Amino acid sequence: MDRTVVAYVIYLLVSIGLTIWVARTLSRNGRIFLADVLHGNEKLADAVNHLLVVGFYLVNLGFVALYLSDDETITDTRGIFEALSAKLGVVLLVLGVMHLANVYVLNRIRRRGAMEREQVPPMPPQGWVAPQAQA
Repeated sequence: MDRTVVAYVIYLLVSIGLTIWVARTLSRNGRIFLADVLHGNEKLADAVNHLLVVGFYLVNLGFVALYLSDDETITDTRGIFEALSAKLGVVLLVLGVMHLANVYVLNRIRRRGAMEREQVPPMPPQGWVAPQAQA
């Protein structure tokens, strides 16, 4: 088997494995944020969480697929390691940026929900007072 093909197979296996691991971690821990933001609505939190995970998979696996091709032919074992380190390094950086973006967005949504809860009066209004005429 050609060394370039070996590098491609290893790259795909590691990249897809890392993407699945990060997506599961985001899904498991992001659900807590979503449930808080959505005031305990578990069904809606699960639905939004699932949509976010699907989008994460699509973006990252699409990037992995686009970044697969290489113009250089790998001629020795050292070339396999060099190609894999460069490709996997970029994939890890993209996964890290996507992870931080997800955490940032979830935190912003959570903060907005907390601010909205603070604006609600602690007691419902008990009556109405007519405005006074100005002299």
